[in-house]
Amino acid sequence: MSRIRRLGACVVVAAMAGAIAIPGTAAAKPVITMSGSTSVAPLATSLIKAYVKQFPGRVKFRLAQGGSDIGVADVAAGRVTIGNSSRDPKPTDPGGIFFNKIAKDAICVVTNPANKSTNFDQNTIQQIFSGKVRDWSDVPGSGLSGPIDLTVRTAASGTQDAFQKIFMGPSSVSSSASAKASNGLIQQTVQSDKNAIGYVSLDFVSGTNPIAYKGVACNLRNAKSGEYGGVRNFWMVTRGRAKGLVQKFISWVQNSAKANKIVGTHWVPLHD
Repeated sequence: MSRIRRLGACVVVAAMAGAIAIPGTAAAKPVITMSGSTSVAPLATSLIKAYVKQFPGRVKFRLAQGGSDIGVADVAAGRVTIGNSSRDPKPTDPGGIFFNKIAKDAICVVTNPANKSTNFDQNTIQQIFSGKVRDWSDVPGSGLSGPIDLTVRTAASGTQDAFQKIFMGPSSVSSSASAKASNGLIQQTVQSDKNAIGYVSLDFVSGTNPIAYKGVACNLRNAKSGEYGGVRNFWMVTRGRAKGLVQKFISWVQNSAKANKIVGTHWVPLHD
């Protein structure tokens, strides 16, 4: 499980281990529990902070990570109130769950800053990540030689699912790639290894070299305009349609000017 951020006195952040016990005393605040995507987690953290500041005393939150598939499975089983997902619904998902879209996000292919690559087309990405091209000397413009160190996300990751659909198509990621459990771990690997390449949510590109895709830079402006092709959805998943305090929170996330402004800082908001 990736790092878990403490949100302050009003927000409780805890790792999920099985079912969450909600205090039953009359004085206890209700608790909204979340698990899932490491891409959605930074946005969820910022939204939670703003929500509890705007509505003090209404509700507490517990936030854990683990990957989109974990969030979807946890909410379907009733272990959490909301499963955060950075991948779209699948036909194989459990029945009775509802995907609430909250934002869009850009996925960036990233290399170490020592790598001088600036732009990849889809074929180049497929050749590299499938393992057909194994040395940087065979990648025009990289300025490097030596083995390409592939780093990818684990199977439970929504970012992995979206990367496969958007960038890889029918090609499969090489089985020799090093699989990481979070965006942060890929970011750290790429920062520390000049031969590394990976892909992360736009919020995690600091300290790396984001590669343009089909001639369009991976940045927030191009994601918002629709020019950048590597954009996917963010979701908060509930058991059935959200009700009560959960519905109030998700509606605030989707529709309030405050939430829209927060989303727009690093992600693509639902409303212009």
